[in-house]
Amino acid sequence: ASATHKTTARVPRRELVDINHATAVELKSLPGIQDALAAKIVKNRPYANKTQLLSRGVLSAPAYKKIRALIVAKQ
Repeated sequence: ASATHKTTARVPRRELVDINHATAVELKSLPGIQDALAAKIVKNRPYANKTQLLSRGVLSAPAYKKIRALIVAKQ
């Protein structure tokens, strides 16, 4: 078997979820994000950048790692 495929290539192309504007339902489409975390993300808006989910203690490091490639923080 060839190891030329990058693991990121298997992620289906989709719109990035904007943590500053997404609804709670849209946030819950992200892996590992349930009602409580979606509400916490919404409550702590706005974010200057997506790493503020970590620096403000909104998400744990493992939870952030699961979604960081799927999110953006638009102004």
